[in-house]
Amino acid sequence: MSIQKVRAYFQQFGIQDRIREFEVSSATVDLAAVAVGVNGARIAKSLSFKVDDQPIIIVTAGDAKVDNSRYKAQFRTKAKMLTHEEAHTLIGHDVGGVCPFALPETVKTYLDVSLRRFETVFPAAGSDNSTIEMTCEELEQYSSNFTAWVDVCKDWREDSLQKTRCEGETDHV
Repeated sequence: MSIQKVRAYFQQFGIQDRIREFEVSSATVDLAAVAVGVNGARIAKSLSFKVDDQPIIIVTAGDAKVDNSRYKAQFRTKAKMLTHEEAHTLIGHDVGGVCPFALPETVKTYLDVSLRRFETVFPAAGSDNSTIEMTCEELEQYSSNFTAWVDVCKDWREDSLQKTRCEGETDHV
């Protein structure tokens, strides 16, 4: 199971005990927000795509959506998400538990700037009922094959939210 791979991956950093598992599903942004007890924007959703026939992960804020024109400008190709089967095979995690941890070496991880407005975010930890709370710096440090911060999303920007560094958010659901 994928969560065991993530737990083993985190052992090298001594953070495996920070994984939180829930009795309920956290497979979607809305479900994860309820399980964790935070605003859905703080859920770090991991989206899997193909670029030049290679799988990539882009981790975005829960309220962000991939902007096709920004994506194409960044990756020089149209956004094509992996199917459920491709995610399982190429990424090693099932949809609902896809995360940037314990990935094959061929999978590059990108973090979207939409995450930087929060002090901490909550990515999945390999299953559809798990998460780990991390700062943006930790997410970059612990993500497998971290490649770059990118700006490929829309629908999260407001004048007060356009920030370039992590800042706290205390609104809870």
